[in-house]
Amino acid sequence: MKALLCTRLGGPDDLSLEDIAEPVPGPGEAVVRITLAALNFFDTLIIAGRYQVKPELPFSPGGEAAGVVEALGPDTKGVSVGDRVIVHQKFGTCRERIAVSTRHLTPIPDAVSDEQAAGLTITYGTSLHALRDRAKLQPGETLAVLGASGGVGLAAVELGAIMGARVIACASSPEKLRVAEAHGATMSVDYAADNLREALRTLTEGRGVDVIYDPIGGDYAEPALRSLGWKGRYLVIGFAAGDIPRIPLNLALLKGIDIQGVHWGVFVDREPEAHAQNQRQLLAWVAEGRLTAKVHGVYPLADYAEALGILKRREAVGKVLLRM
Repeated sequence: MKALLCTRLGGPDDLSLEDIAEPVPGPGEAVVRITLAALNFFDTLIIAGRYQVKPELPFSPGGEAAGVVEALGPDTKGVSVGDRVIVHQKFGTCRERIAVSTRHLTPIPDAVSDEQAAGLTITYGTSLHALRDRAKLQPGETLAVLGASGGVGLAAVELGAIMGARVIACASSPEKLRVAEAHGATMSVDYAADNLREALRTLTEGRGVDVIYDPIGGDYAEPALRSLGWKGRYLVIGFAAGDIPRIPLNLALLKGIDIQGVHWGVFVDREPEAHAQNQRQLLAWVAEGRLTAKVHGVYPLADYAEALGILKRREAVGKVLLRM
């Protein structure tokens, strides 16, 4: 079978398509034929050796996918041959077939397409965990999302709107803001043109924001945090800007602010049932037509370098998928 392999650390052009042996399911495992694998920004880091997860070489990138169960090993529970499933792994899904523990599988309802399911777990799972489990976002509260057209940012915009929040999209261009507005944002800030703190203060009529969702970090972190109102919550998602900000802790003291870390991968491992509940909720919203995961593009597996390049250059608006 074909597999996209990282045999040496580097960029997308350092990967290669190889023929490897078909997988055999072990105890508690299923072999899943992958139909669509979803790529994320962290895939550009993991193949370069700059991510906290560092697999042994060679490995396949790709932390999530949709596919069909083709075979079962001994002592498997919860799935049957022929089931359509979401596969969630730290890496390894960019291949035609994968042997995976059934605890890393989620059945896909008939009303949900593979295109919607393939990229639902990581970005939407991260955002739902952040907004529901960590910030405990309430209807009527104001949510400001930085990087609002990117993978997790756009997911946070959509989920915030579904949860009844007033969503302020913050991004670096009018084009990106229009995408966020089409997915539920009712207000927007172009932080490449406007002062982020002042704009958020104006949009909230001086009250301040209830929740900041920040996957960017860098120079935007402190002005965003300063825009929070009394007992606001600041969600630390990641540092796409590259720099980890140094936040003056007196700001948290003066406004009673909570600075909340969101480490979704550890949450999945430590609280698997809560993760499973979130997965079921996301799929239910998609099946009901309340959530539509935006897909930037679907690319043949052979076009992996182009697909990863879009993510590396931060050009993706929605999910980037590889078709096996």
